[in-house]
Amino acid sequence: MDDLRTVEAPALAAPGGHYSHAAVAGGLVFVAGQLPIAPDGRKLGDAPFDLQARQVLANLQAALEAAGSSPARLVQVRVYLTDLAHWPAFDALYAQWLGAHRPARAVVPVPALHYGLLLEVEAVAAAG
Repeated sequence: MDDLRTVEAPALAAPGGHYSHAAVAGGLVFVAGQLPIAPDGRKLGDAPFDLQARQVLANLQAALEAAGSSPARLVQVRVYLTDLAHWPAFDALYAQWLGAHRPARAVVPVPALHYGLLLEVEAVAAAG
């Protein structure tokens, strides 16, 4: 793909593995899974769920903006939760964060995530 580029978001901690925060191709931004990790690299595993969720959404927004997109251009979002009991709290924060915009979404229960964190979010957005 001639239009492929990868994105490292300066407002985020460096990736913890062999990946980029986002990749842009074909007019779309593909955001790697965002965990509740603060920009200084602190993993928020001991933080309450709402703080973890707010950090994930802030990380998602930082990755989108570094790629030249925004939450208003989200097309699809995938949410991984270690406990579906957190779903109502996440959905409320997510709705507040996005306002009237409603991209396609999937919620996937998982047994565990890196570092004992409670959620991870990945997304696809329109570029530009």
